[in-house]
Amino acid sequence: MNVIAGSTNFLLAEGDVDFMVHGLIKYNLFGQELWITTTHVSVLLVTISLMIFAVLVNRKIKKANIEDTPGTLQNIAELAVEMLDNMVNTIMGKKAIKYVNYIGTIFAFILFSNVSGLLGLRPPTADYGVTLPLALITFVMIQYINIKENKLGALTSLFQPIPLFFPINLIGEIATPISLSLRLFGNILSGTVMMALIYGLLPIFVKIGIPAALHIYFDLFSGAIQTYVFCMLTMVFVTDKMATEE
Repeated sequence: MNVIAGSTNFLLAEGDVDFMVHGLIKYNLFGQELWITTTHVSVLLVTISLMIFAVLVNRKIKKANIEDTPGTLQNIAELAVEMLDNMVNTIMGKKAIKYVNYIGTIFAFILFSNVSGLLGLRPPTADYGVTLPLALITFVMIQYINIKENKLGALTSLFQPIPLFFPINLIGEIATPISLSLRLFGNILSGTVMMALIYGLLPIFVKIGIPAALHIYFDLFSGAIQTYVFCMLTMVFVTDKMATEE
């Protein structure tokens, strides 16, 4: 997910408004000038945090005794797993067990990315170079399942109900990763821009208390909603491709 930063290594608006897009390390690859940016650092920190959490939970559960009272960490992990299982089972039905790990993974990554703004990071999902690969991975999985489940029907469905609908159906398939990525990117970026404007342009006395409440909305509430929407649409698209066999 290298991001080409062009001739500038940061993006600033007038005044002291900082959208936190900074180029940190410049390097050349195949004649192209590339940058390691704040987005790469945020992605790395979110990934490391998730890996540490997973390792700690794994060790905790392996050492757990059935007669012991679960600790806080184990309760949080079990609550999250149960919530994700219920969500996937409700939308995808009996085949949910095949996809719960993937849905759980992207749910955790997107959620942690969205709320990372609470810790002073630039949310990775405010960068289209992050949301597009997520949507493309999902798109490839959707098409793989479509071909696996429907065989030749995956192709003939593009000509339904009549052959003249082929261009429309094709555009509809191609629009899936674009809509998924732009929806997540646009919503998170808008919150990032709003917070940057508040911190950079408003008087100091207005910044007391108000940014904290807005962080809760833009980073936590909106971030959780967008995470759910991305995963819900993924499950709906996958289920739709399985409908022929069902």
